[in-house]
Amino acid sequence: MRRVLVIGSGGAGKSTFATRLAQLTGLPLVHLDALYWKPGWVETPKEEWSRTMGQLIAEERWVMDGNYGGTLEQRLAACDTVVFLDLPRTVCLWRVIMRRVRFHRRARPDMSEGCPERLTWEFVRWIWTYPAERRPRILQRLSKLEAGQRVFVLRSSSEVEKFLRERSRQPA
Repeated sequence: MRRVLVIGSGGAGKSTFATRLAQLTGLPLVHLDALYWKPGWVETPKEEWSRTMGQLIAEERWVMDGNYGGTLEQRLAACDTVVFLDLPRTVCLWRVIMRRVRFHRRARPDMSEGCPERLTWEFVRWIWTYPAERRPRILQRLSKLEAGQRVFVLRSSSEVEKFLRERSRQPA
């Protein structure tokens, strides 16, 4: 496990999971949200983001969390392991509500400075419709990965904890 991609719905725990996995494995950690969003929630221009992604995935080792569908294909092609956090949408919604309360008026640790935590109806809708609108396409794409690429679909907090426990017993 040298290049690990962590994907899933908003609120699934991608950043927390990626942080813990990076600590266990010693792999460099890449939070895509922190790189994509500029202060004031300004998006990175498309060409700049494409260059940034090219540089990031060219690195030999990483744990990278984030969705960003426009670059998913190149990240999937570059990784040797995918962890899809496929948690229930009610869990994801609860987590983003609690995250909003916890980081009121400030950026969370895995986000760019100048991007205070927010919760919009658009984001709530995205989470709520994720199982029907995005999940099937992701599972289909994951089923077509190259031989040798490992895929882990974790569907509960207990599966997440078990996965991390198992990694903690392996040499880095």
